[in-house]
Order: sequence, then C-alpha cells, then structure tokens
Amino acid sequence: MKSNLMIAAGVVALMTLPVSLQAQAPKPVVAIQFVTEQPPTEWLARVFLGAEVQNALGERIGDINDLVFDRSGRISTVVLGVGGFLGMGEKNVGVPYGALTYSVSKDGARLIVVDLSKDALKAAPNFTAIEKTAMDAVKDKAVELKDQAVKKIDDMKSAPAKK
Repeated sequence: MKSNLMIAAGVVALMTLPVSLQAQAPKPVVAIQFVTEQPPTEWLARVFLGAEVQNALGERIGDINDLVFDRSGRISTVVLGVGGFLGMGEKNVGVPYGALTYSVSKDGARLIVVDLSKDALKAAPNFTAIEKTAMDAVKDKAVELKDQAVKKIDDMKSAPAKK
C-alpha cells in the first residue's frame, strides 16, 4: 500500500512539473537535400550587393547596399545607396524588392532597374536599419574618434599661446 502511495505521489509530482522539464519526445530527424551548385536562375548575395542600379532611362542611380529578408527567407526590401560621390554624402533608400526588374544587357551583363528618377530618390526618406553589424560598430567608432580629434584640434587652436 505504501509503495502505491509513493507511485501515485510520483505521478502527481511529474504532472505538476513545467512542460519544459517533463520528458519530451525526440524531434524527428529531417533528411536534408544538400545543394551542390548554384542554380543559373539565382544570384549570390555577394554578387547582388554592390550591384549598380539604373532607372528606366538607363541612368545610373545608385547601388545595392543591403537586403532585408522576411521571416520566410524572401527578400522584402532592397536598400539602395543613392546620391553622393564615392560613398561620401550617400543616403540609403529602401524600395520594395518587387519594384526592381532584372534583365541582361547586349554584352551579357545583368541589369537591375527601378522605375524612379534621381529626383524621386533624392526626395525619398532615409532607410534606417535597426540591426547593427560589426562593421557598423567600427564605422560608428571611427566617426566618434574623428569628432573627438576635430574638437581637440579646435581646442588647441583657440587656447592662448604659452610663453
């Protein structure tokens, strides 16, 4: 009788444990089919990033700085770097992935086109990323150090000369 009570108490104790601590059935092993070669109809992200983007008139309007993926793994937004020169004064503009069209030029190069004028892109709002990469942190630190150096130089210039 005492052992039956102990078994019943053990069962009740197990039933009151949080689900995360109870024995869980092992997850089934999923067979993964490995991809051995890039399909010819798909692009590598490293080729897509930095690619030139043109408008419908064939004018270069910017380049691809980043891609935003939704939770299903599909590209939802393409971040274009527009304006500026050699990266200076450039701003990021987010456009829906579906707004871009793709074709091949006469010489076989890929063409990425978005039907927006340079003026429309200049007037577009800045795209703000909420995630930071290690490179973003380095850039932020470099700007901070540059600002500190400029302040130091200004302080030195405005300080009275010592005799």
